[in-house]
Amino acid sequence: MRLAGEIALVTGSTSGIGREIARRFAAEGARVAVTGRDRERGSAVVDEIVAGGGEAVFTPADLNDEAECAALVGRVVDGFGALTVLVNNAVAGTAGRDGPVGDIATTAWDAIVRVNLTAVMWLCRAAIPRMVAAGHGSIVNISSRQAERASAGYAAYIASKGGLNALTRSIAVDYAKQRIRCNTVSPGYVLNDRRDADMPPERRARTEGMHLTRLGVAGDVAAAALYFASAESEFVTGVNLPLDGGSSIARGLTLG
Repeated sequence: MRLAGEIALVTGSTSGIGREIARRFAAEGARVAVTGRDRERGSAVVDEIVAGGGEAVFTPADLNDEAECAALVGRVVDGFGALTVLVNNAVAGTAGRDGPVGDIATTAWDAIVRVNLTAVMWLCRAAIPRMVAAGHGSIVNISSRQAERASAGYAAYIASKGGLNALTRSIAVDYAKQRIRCNTVSPGYVLNDRRDADMPPERRARTEGMHLTRLGVAGDVAAAALYFASAESEFVTGVNLPLDGGSSIARGLTLG
């Protein structure tokens, strides 16, 4: 198994991309801490992993709180004995809050950046000493293609993801000698069951037309995160992997 002996903390793992990462890691032998604010969904993910023969626990967490981020890492180490993989996947909701710089409220900016970037720093700060103690570690940050190719009206989200990409490089440089690696996955459009269940055919065609291959699914991101978490990528650190069906390198096949 590719993650045998690893102990992973995956934030925002009660649904979507995070859930798939947690499931994939457990299937490959990692012991996984599932986190989020929804106990019912988190427990369901754990039950699914355990039913498949994996090992996982759910621990609730509010990443808006600095002390809670440190406590979360502590709970994982107390429960599993160590921490070797951290996946920063949790993301702040932007609906009705984000916007152009000229329109966004400072409170909205702070709330989005706090979860998407500051909380990542808090978690890494708490996790890195644990990884050093374990003898190695891998941090995988889930960013977004938006950090490189912006869409209108998401100033805080885009800035937070751009900062996350830079933080990845900084961590990679600062902790390489301690055998800590840090890499970023930047997904493009990834289908979401709740958001895209009733996507109109015209919108789907336009969205598909922005990609050279197909629309993404959560499993695509999980596969990339698995590679970065495993020893297969031990010669890779500080990189940003565009996972976007080629949409970042070519103009859309359909124009609106």
